[in-house]
Amino acid sequence: MTHWLEITITTSAAHANAIADYLHDNGASAVTFQDAGDDPILEPAPGHARLWQTTRLTGLFEQQHEITPLLAWLNQQQHAQRIDEIHINGLADQDWVRTCLQDVKPMRMGQRLWICPSWHTPPDPTAINVIIDPGLAFGTGTHATTALCLHWLDENIHGNERVIDYGCGSGILALAALKLGAQLALGIDTDPQALVTTAENVARNHLPAAKLLTALPDDMPMDFHADMIAANILAQPLLHLVTRFAKLLPPGGKIVLSGILVAQVDAIKKAYAPWFDLPTVTTQAEWACLAGQRRA
Repeated sequence: MTHWLEITITTSAAHANAIADYLHDNGASAVTFQDAGDDPILEPAPGHARLWQTTRLTGLFEQQHEITPLLAWLNQQQHAQRIDEIHINGLADQDWVRTCLQDVKPMRMGQRLWICPSWHTPPDPTAINVIIDPGLAFGTGTHATTALCLHWLDENIHGNERVIDYGCGSGILALAALKLGAQLALGIDTDPQALVTTAENVARNHLPAAKLLTALPDDMPMDFHADMIAANILAQPLLHLVTRFAKLLPPGGKIVLSGILVAQVDAIKKAYAPWFDLPTVTTQAEWACLAGQRRA
């Protein structure tokens, strides 16, 4: 008996994240990425995070979900040559979460860092390995916005920093910072589930609980002395948070911002200009990551 619909899409790296976002926004219970060719991802150049040149996306939908509008949009994308192939299959009821998780593989982020699901042996046991499983909170490293931040942290954490991960989700950025050598991290999120997940991931990564503090935005300690802020959210919240970030960082403190569309870069730079220099811009497809420091 069929209980699920599986929509499989073959596309290019340039369009994969936008299509995955659209599947999520239109009811997908899960979306996974796979290599659709023979294109192993080795070490990208500094400042670049990428997907496979030909990427296969699989979206899982409940059988009763209305997918007609989604299929119309996908057909438009195929007509515009952003999608190569579309396939729809019915699936018998099964442990689909476990099935999807089997497709999540370890990913290298920069020179030192790997993001690994718990059921995989880290490819390089001597590297800095952060163990993260997909779950209820956002942040496994597969999305461009997270990957861009992780690459930046790999290049910019040198030891003993105090880091704020604002919009922490799974805690992935805070955990990466700590494993790269940061002294202390504070994870902030509006979703209480994210704080629970972050605490679970601290234990999963065998870090002392006292190394990663968590709080809701209204409960965060405004006197927390931070050397660095990492905020992977969206452009509108980032625009509202600029004065708060300016209060939290001392002159010279570093900041990295993501969750920003390339078209939104100028607006973010303009809003942050009174307090921050943001000279570094890295991109993947339609997503951008800005980095710099607090002005004196």
